Amino acid sequence: MDLAEHRNGGYIPMKEVAARQDISLKYIEKLMPALKAAGFIESVHGIGGGYRLAREPETYTLWDILLRSEGDLAPVSCLKDGAGACARAADCRTLPVWEGYYRVTREYFSGVTLADLMSLPQGGTTTSSEPAPPGRDCPSPAGRRSFPGSDKKSGCKTAGSLL
Repeated sequence: MDLAEHRNGGYIPMKEVAARQDISLKYIEKLMPALKAAGFIESVHGIGGGYRLAREPETYTLWDILLRSEGDLAPVSCLKDGAGACARAADCRTLPVWEGYYRVTREYFSGVTLADLMSLPQGGTTTSSEPAPPGRDCPSPAGRRSFPGSDKKSGCKTAGSLL
């Protein structure tokens, strides 16, 4: 999201992103090759170099970013891409639960774009009296509605923070 919020046509040094997002530069350097290979970012080395988004923020879904940066997000191995048929699938009582969880997760994160995240107020949450972003009403333990990745208390940083 940092690259989206600070885009001006130029390239942004990763040291700047790391400082703004309080993320290790080493962590960012590990993510960038996968994001570049996916065509999400462009880069230039040397003076004036850095990274920038390859497309407009509304074309990036969080699901696509997470897949490229974290790999397969299937909750159980039998649902991973390329997994062979599980010999126990016919008798597995939990498989439908995992399939449903995976479907809901995939659909939810596929419906959230970088542009959606950019439209949130600073802090990423709204009070229960304020409307949540369209189609994104997620109760949090504190009774507030929050948006994916907006839990500042957890300190969790994801690749979505970078783009």
